[in-house]
Amino acid sequence: MAPRKKQDALLPSTDKELKDTLWKAADKLRGSMDASQYKDVVLGLVFLKYVSDAFTARASALTAELTEEGYDAEAIAETLEDRDEYTASNVFWVDEDARWPHLVQMAKVNDVKTIGQRLNEAMDLLMSDNPSLAGTLPRVFNNSSVDQRRLAELLDLLNSLRFSGQGASRARDLLGEVYEYFLAKFALSEGRRGGEFYTPASVVRTIVEVLQPREGRVYDPCCGSGGMFVQAEKFLAAHDDDPMKLSVYGQENVESTWRMAKMNLAIHGLNGNLGPRWGDTFSLDLHQGVQMDYVMANPPFNIKDWNRVESDSRWTYGVPPAKNANYAWLQHIISKLKPTGTAGVVMANGSMTSKSGGEGEIRAQLVENDLVSCMVALPEKLFRSTGIPVCIWFFAKDKSAGRGGSVDRRGEVLFIDARSLGHMVSRAERAFSDADIKQIADAYHLWRGMEILDLGTKDAT
Repeated sequence: MAPRKKQDALLPSTDKELKDTLWKAADKLRGSMDASQYKDVVLGLVFLKYVSDAFTARASALTAELTEEGYDAEAIAETLEDRDEYTASNVFWVDEDARWPHLVQMAKVNDVKTIGQRLNEAMDLLMSDNPSLAGTLPRVFNNSSVDQRRLAELLDLLNSLRFSGQGASRARDLLGEVYEYFLAKFALSEGRRGGEFYTPASVVRTIVEVLQPREGRVYDPCCGSGGMFVQAEKFLAAHDDDPMKLSVYGQENVESTWRMAKMNLAIHGLNGNLGPRWGDTFSLDLHQGVQMDYVMANPPFNIKDWNRVESDSRWTYGVPPAKNANYAWLQHIISKLKPTGTAGVVMANGSMTSKSGGEGEIRAQLVENDLVSCMVALPEKLFRSTGIPVCIWFFAKDKSAGRGGSVDRRGEVLFIDARSLGHMVSRAERAFSDADIKQIADAYHLWRGMEILDLGTKDAT
């Protein structure tokens, strides 16, 4: 056996070790850098690596196809510069000066102080060449707070990754997993603020496994970094369904989070409609008039200052109180559902009992209009970002037999007490196992008379 190269010897042997190694390397950048900027730098590099790898893989495939068909070198070279050959395969066009190998080489042969500026220019090129990325990518690599030497080291580390025998598609899959892993780690490191863009995987997977989104439109009105959409795509892939059967719609109010979501969807090959920009769902619904098959959401809990308009047509079951947006979120989500639509929404436990500001009357209207299909009480510490006890509301516009299940459940609501489930992964954080998630999903599916499936989103931790 040939001896391993020195850099290969440093590479971890498992995906988890690889992610841990990358995180430790990326964490060296933190220093005095603002947390949000640090996040942009690291996730921006992972995204740049992804689009460049995808471009290179497509170029290699094109070359092989054309060579086999007998084209000469000049014709092949001309075709490789045809942008349509890439965009038709959902691959971003990457200018030569923005390609990963070129940037790594420039970092080695030039003064390391220039790498940040070159990365900013690469982001500009990507956004100008690909309109769907306009205004999305970070341009913070040359800021005075970014350690350029460590930035060059991280660039080199990402470049050293090798996936022997697994091919470019596996490399891109793993980059997607690295992106998700980093999102989780950033949420953990930012504590309460991290909850603004990241919903724990246990909660996301529970919603996806209960709803089983197979085809149609899936929507998240406060989509954070896009985790609900990614898990829905994984569910389809696990059941050998075409991810293109789902159309993704979302909205996010925080600019930096909206950017993260756009990058996350792109890395996972999802063509999501997140609107032309970020925006508040209550003051400007970017998908007004679009009816959804599935809604999956984790709205911010108990917002006291929100854009409330009493005459809003979404308040079919009562005007939400000015000091709490919980029932505004619930009614907005219900207003988005098709007549056969279903939804899963994470809420503070207080949403089940509160009577202040007319919430009790609105809740009664939701139940009396037979919109609530299931309530799941969750255990403590699933969310590191809040100590507030939480639950999941599941809605169904039509609970009759044949509308998502073989058993008529009109006039009924299923209550699932999941507070004893889960295991502690740290002193402050609880998570569901695959068995826990399956127990909740199976209970709902048996109640509705649905087919019991294997889990579509396996635990990767």
